Amino acid sequence: VPLKPGRSLMDWIRLTKSGRDMTGLKGRLVEVTEDELAKHNKKEDCWICIRGFVYNVTPYMEYHPGGEDELMKAAGTDGTDLFDQVHRWVNYESMLKECLVGRMAVKPIAAPKEGAYRKIIFFFFPWVSAKDLVSISKHWVGQIQFQLSVVTTQVYDWFQTDSLITIVIYTKQKDMNAEFVILDCEDKRLRGEIIVDDYSYLLEVDLEHAIQEDMAVNIAEKVGKVEIILKKKDNVRWKVLGQPLENHNTFMKRTDRGLFYRKCKLVSKMEVTHNTKLFCLLLPESTHLRVPTGQHVYLKQIIAGTEVVKPYTPVLPFLPLDFKEPSCHDSAHIYLMIKIYSCGLFTQALDHLQIGDYISVSNPEGSFKKSQVQTSEDLFLLAAGTGFTPMVKLLNFALTEVSCLRTVKLIFFNRTEDDILWRNQLEQLALKDERFEVQFILSQPIRDWVGKQGMISSSLLSEFVKRSRKDSKVLICICGPTSFTEQGVQYLKDLGYSQEEVHPFTA
Repeated sequence: VPLKPGRSLMDWIRLTKSGRDMTGLKGRLVEVTEDELAKHNKKEDCWICIRGFVYNVTPYMEYHPGGEDELMKAAGTDGTDLFDQVHRWVNYESMLKECLVGRMAVKPIAAPKEGAYRKIIFFFFPWVSAKDLVSISKHWVGQIQFQLSVVTTQVYDWFQTDSLITIVIYTKQKDMNAEFVILDCEDKRLRGEIIVDDYSYLLEVDLEHAIQEDMAVNIAEKVGKVEIILKKKDNVRWKVLGQPLENHNTFMKRTDRGLFYRKCKLVSKMEVTHNTKLFCLLLPESTHLRVPTGQHVYLKQIIAGTEVVKPYTPVLPFLPLDFKEPSCHDSAHIYLMIKIYSCGLFTQALDHLQIGDYISVSNPEGSFKKSQVQTSEDLFLLAAGTGFTPMVKLLNFALTEVSCLRTVKLIFFNRTEDDILWRNQLEQLALKDERFEVQFILSQPIRDWVGKQGMISSSLLSEFVKRSRKDSKVLICICGPTSFTEQGVQYLKDLGYSQEEVHPFTA
């Protein structure tokens, strides 16, 4: 929402450093009960709990980019779930550290549901039959509160030669591929994450000896076996793999495992339009990371002493026009198409980065799965401005690897012609592939514009979003400013499209 003058992010940072008592408790930290939290549920007295910590967000009301009403949805309650749905990536600990009231009073922890047991048991004991899995999980649910550190054994092996260390992880996931394996090694600290649906298996260890920077990952997709190959720096015999760290050999929901960052070097910066640039970041040689189609990463910078985080969806360096074979993946670089706002604190800082400077990049996040496209016959992409970015890899994947698609249509909303990203490439693609069609819609066109104009509306969507046949399977992806996405989802619902047929990209 539009903020009042003097209510920018930088203004908030200045206020938090002014010495003002932001909590009203004169620096005291208190233990907060549910009853006490519930009393503070008004705009002039608003406390919110996030992950067990309570914040007085009253002074932040006028600075919140989403508006006061969004904060009030969690007033006097535990707002963790709402926070995670909207912007889990925001570093609230840094942004709200001066607003910290204290901790929530501890409550007994309920045991996980049976379904969660089964998923965890299956991962750690993949040889267990489905029938035994049911009986085992029922027994454990009834008898104990599940603790991974108690019941699990290692689900990985490691062995060595004179020059190599090989770590083998058994997942039994038949669709396992390189996008689901993330590795980082810095100062002998090895962190591996294996993604299994909405869960992560973590391998974190302080290695016994140093290794070389380049690592290799081999995956046996049919059985889900992951091999991590490390090169020894010295040809010495390792007695152990290393010292286990806090989250080593654990299995948890992805939303619970926090964000992990590594420093990436800026190697190029190219103009795309008058206010949008393509940034190319180089991953460390000791990192293995592939950002899946439809997922995003977070960039983190320290600005005026405060950590500021923003989400961006990686794109390809260009839009391929030949879809006969899957394109080769550039595994060393991440490309980000970013609009530079004249008053944008974060994007201005990005724009001032020099070639060779570093910025922190997180692990991939997002709920989109390729399987949503693989069974579709009609794919519609609704994008506004840089909401086009998740559509780039999605277009490439759909036209390259999804044979059942009849139509792929991009409806691209912008203010002016000068704002259209990769217009020439999109028009060439429409000529090259008969399945693909692009429709440009402008809200502020010049007089000689002969295309469509207007804002997203039910009438525009009813004109352009149509099934190729009555019962065709359709997927509609939408991305843009929050208001654009929310309105679009509602219009599509009004037009009769189900929740399963619409995927909004949100961070």
